[in-house]
Amino acid sequence: MSTTAPAAPAPTLPWWTRGDTNAFFGLAFNILVNVLTLTSLMIFVVNVPAGDVLGTVLPAMGIALVLGNVYYTYLARRLARRENRTDVTALPFGPSVPHMFIVVFVIMLPIFLSTGDPLKAWSAGLAWAFVIGVIVLIGAFVGPFIRRVTPRAAMLGTLAGISLTFISMRPAAQMWEYAWIGLPVLAIILIGFFTGAKLPGNIPVGLAALLVGTAIGWIGGAMSVPDVTAAAKDIAIAVPDLRFDLLFDGLRDLAPLLATAIPLGVYNFTEAMSNVESAAAAGDNYNLRSVLLADGAGAVIGSALGSPFPPAVYIGHPGWKDAGGRAGYSMASGVLIAVLCFLGLFGLLSALLPLPAIVPILLYIGLLIGAQAFQAVPRIHAAAVVIAILPNMAAWAAGLIDNSLAAAGTSAAEVGDEALGNAGVVYAGLNTLGQGAVLAGLVLGAILTFIIDRRFVSAAVAAAVGALLSFIGLIHAPEVAWAANPQVALGYLLLGAVCLGYGLLARGSATPAVDGPEHAVTPPAADAEPVAESSVPAPRKVAAPEPAS
Repeated sequence: MSTTAPAAPAPTLPWWTRGDTNAFFGLAFNILVNVLTLTSLMIFVVNVPAGDVLGTVLPAMGIALVLGNVYYTYLARRLARRENRTDVTALPFGPSVPHMFIVVFVIMLPIFLSTGDPLKAWSAGLAWAFVIGVIVLIGAFVGPFIRRVTPRAAMLGTLAGISLTFISMRPAAQMWEYAWIGLPVLAIILIGFFTGAKLPGNIPVGLAALLVGTAIGWIGGAMSVPDVTAAAKDIAIAVPDLRFDLLFDGLRDLAPLLATAIPLGVYNFTEAMSNVESAAAAGDNYNLRSVLLADGAGAVIGSALGSPFPPAVYIGHPGWKDAGGRAGYSMASGVLIAVLCFLGLFGLLSALLPLPAIVPILLYIGLLIGAQAFQAVPRIHAAAVVIAILPNMAAWAAGLIDNSLAAAGTSAAEVGDEALGNAGVVYAGLNTLGQGAVLAGLVLGAILTFIIDRRFVSAAVAAAVGALLSFIGLIHAPEVAWAANPQVALGYLLLGAVCLGYGLLARGSATPAVDGPEHAVTPPAADAEPVAESSVPAPRKVAAPEPAS
């Protein structure tokens, strides 16, 4: 009688690997920098009392981060089980960086300046974050369809635009302010993550970079012992509680907030869509609806607890994957930041750790995401990636101009387009191109992808979508309104008419629609799990610096 050997048990995704240690230090300090920033904005810009910020806002943020990162770890382990893999990397999660500045300078600061009441400004920020969360929850049900019909070059291109400008440029500038601290740290990160070179004792790259940068900063006199002593006095245990009173106060005057909440809610779910596509290009195809539901719920729960800062899936999954991160790094990062929030330790950490020792990890993420946008699409679509980057470059440049003029006590409106133009600054065009940059990048990238593939009717449809979004103000306009920018809308319609004309010419021509394998259109990644790993084109891989143990 023959016997059959029992099947080997399916491999399971480890809870922790050596690569998770690398990714943990990178992501945790990424979130740390952002939480330090939003703490300073609340206290020094909106004048919310430090006790309320440390005792309410940060604990609320901590709860949202724990819930989100634990849930993302669960999604990673579920995907690993379904695809029988041990190399799945969890998505990163944290407070949305663009929203931090928008809610402070666009929502809360004007209300504080007009009323002199920081609590009223805070309540408006909570209502705004709540609306953002609701829009993202709605987006969870329409986002998968948008992802299926949007070319990968458009999604990864607009994500590259965000990473190269808003993620990379500020850290690069902060590093070069203290280049003697930042550049050695950057060297450790780049060599460790891009080449896989090992450190003595297999010390994690992220930890080694932080320790070296901190040591250089203290030895060089960039840090101050009195600052540490003063910050230590702010340590206190804070327990989150519901702040429905502040939230409901803000919701009573909701109408003025919708002009920014609606487009930024759309921004949140379209950016999440691009981040999920980025993860798919790296080999991990997550269910978009599950991710968006977590993002939206995090914003709603956080606003009810007192945080006006919506959380979001972070840019950078491919970077943490190449660093060796799997499932545990995301959950550990969320738990660590939550503990720091509950104990009020952020002031102490900012006094202990030099900023140039932390921010190089953000530059590394920006470099990797920018490279992935070109590596994970057909070579013929590279131009579509570039045009999708441009709106975010315009938004970043226009923001620098606005901030510079505000620091000088004036504005672009007061200086005038003619004077700016005479100085070589095409401000009006930059400002228009950069409004609604994420959506605008998706539209422009889709149009060019379809044109390259000679799908002229699809390009015309994408142009019509651009015309509609421009007309109602979701792109290329400062606010949502009827006939927000009819001139740009007309431009998109005429662009679509040209594409339709070429489509009619192509139908009467014997020229084939594509010419060679380079022109093959990348199929959209399926939203439903499971998906075979081979169905997702992967970028050119670098050696993982820390193999899973």
